[in-house]
Amino acid sequence: MSNRQKQPKPLKYSDAGVDIDAGDALIGDIAPHAKRTRRAGADSTLGGFGGLFDLKTAGFTDPVLVAATDGVGTKLELAKQTGLHRGIGIDLVAMCANDILAQGAMPLFFLDYFATGKLDRGMATEVIAGIADGCLMADCALIGGETAEMPGMYPAGSYDLAGFCVGAAERGSLLAPGQPKAGDIAIALPSSGVHSNGYSLVRKIIELSGAALDAAPPFDSAAATLGDAVMAPTRIYQKAAAIALQTGGINGIVHVTGGGLIENPPRVYDDHLALHINCAARPLPPIFGWLRDQGAMEIQELARTFNCGIGLLIFVDSNKSDDVLSALQNGPEPDAFVAGTLANRSTDSAVVLDQSDSWFGR
Repeated sequence: MSNRQKQPKPLKYSDAGVDIDAGDALIGDIAPHAKRTRRAGADSTLGGFGGLFDLKTAGFTDPVLVAATDGVGTKLELAKQTGLHRGIGIDLVAMCANDILAQGAMPLFFLDYFATGKLDRGMATEVIAGIADGCLMADCALIGGETAEMPGMYPAGSYDLAGFCVGAAERGSLLAPGQPKAGDIAIALPSSGVHSNGYSLVRKIIELSGAALDAAPPFDSAAATLGDAVMAPTRIYQKAAAIALQTGGINGIVHVTGGGLIENPPRVYDDHLALHINCAARPLPPIFGWLRDQGAMEIQELARTFNCGIGLLIFVDSNKSDDVLSALQNGPEPDAFVAGTLANRSTDSAVVLDQSDSWFGR
């Protein structure tokens, strides 16, 4: 006789913690947000097995595709603590779309992966609405995604995100590593704050400082609370990159993400060159000064962890830099500025922080 206990009733998927009906309802919740991101080349609806994109309709003749994928790291934990979820969707798009721009390509379409222990329709809709916001900023279409409800994998109220972006450029127009050269001017586009990197350290500093996320920021900020300040969404630079590339003379674009100002710029130029950043060109934004002071951070560690107020760097031929700077300042980036120059390397450092004392108020 079997020792197996007889199951008293037929099981449903919901008995294991997965609500198919809630998942189906979520598609209805997010469909209007996907619809508002439609652009030339993308007019498919959600619910199919794959998203479609027509490169010919989008205006390309001989395109090369560029793909990028990323997440938003432990900023998700602060989203959980603050309840600020919509900006996280923008962050997700920004982390992928800005990487596409760094190749000299334009983002075209985006897909997301949202995983959670128990589906909270309101929270999920807020995140995906933010993804749609980001897609509009990046001029790319949200053509699909995946929502995974996985009981036991994630604590209550937690979720994880991944994004996937595909862009394109006409053959022969992509930016290539090693293209920047000595004498190039580095034009900086300001960040909106910490963006989406270094948040394990941000959270540690907040914890050690004793600062409350729902209190006024302990530094000069337009944000209502510290939580609002640290959750400011990552900027998306699609319009700026498009204008810069159209103006001409662009040799490289750097998205300043993990690794900060120290590790990202050398990814686009050769080993015999060094970027000299003039720290006195623009004051260190107050949020980074607060993180520096509370964490007792040295300048090199600060700059290799955070963007320090620079979200995108554009390397330009010196004879075109004035034109590009003017086009940016008169267009989408009124606060664009010259951050430094590329020069032949005379030390072991690929990035040199000139006048770094200015970032310490000295």
